[in-house]
Amino acid sequence: MEILASFGALQIAVAVAATLGAAFIRGLTGFGFGILLVPILALALTPVEAVLVLNIMAGLLSLSEIRYILREAERSALTIGALVLVTTLPGLMLLDATPPALARLLIALVALSAFVAVLLPRRAGDQPGHLTTGLTGAAAGILTGFAAMPGPPVVPYYVGRDIPRRTAKASMIAVFGVAAMAGVASGATLGVLEWRIVVLAVALFPLVMLGNWLGSHAFGKVSERLWRIVVGVVLAAAAGTAFLKLL
Repeated sequence: MEILASFGALQIAVAVAATLGAAFIRGLTGFGFGILLVPILALALTPVEAVLVLNIMAGLLSLSEIRYILREAERSALTIGALVLVTTLPGLMLLDATPPALARLLIALVALSAFVAVLLPRRAGDQPGHLTTGLTGAAAGILTGFAAMPGPPVVPYYVGRDIPRRTAKASMIAVFGVAAMAGVASGATLGVLEWRIVVLAVALFPLVMLGNWLGSHAFGKVSERLWRIVVGVVLAAAAGTAFLKLL
């Protein structure tokens, strides 16, 4: 409790409300937790604290769903996840070497490209070749380190194909869980992972479980078309937020 007291009442209130809402969207779509939560948390916490709190909660949530992932996810998630582990640190190094204005522009363009990609006609359900899968994994890892946003290459890879949405959702959850753990490991390596961040993330985690459960319950009730519309809306919100930061 003493550690939590280091955060103000407004910080806690913002974190609670944003976490519950973002977890619901994540349960419904399989992604969007970081895209929606980090910008809001960053209003109350420092950007580094916001990203680390998010990554801890996302990693724990993925571990809680390991049986669902193993049962439903596509094998490509293993390849993409492994590449994320390898390329997250280079992404962080790239961010450190990129001028802030250029970094914001690149992040905005990547977010916009993901939105455009899911609007394109759906491709066949066959798993893409090794090159496409490898590039997706490398891009997701670099963007995890560069912007805490592995979603832009991963979401079109799965949602843009004619595969069952349960498969798409489970595969994205698997990849984003690996990305979250890589982000936490990078924070610890750089010495910016403080105990108060860990405590806040653990304290908020029951809300993550609740919001995710509500979203997963809704997932089983919405139509395929509505689910894909929600996915597009979340990606549009991510692109809009990125361009607002740019301006």
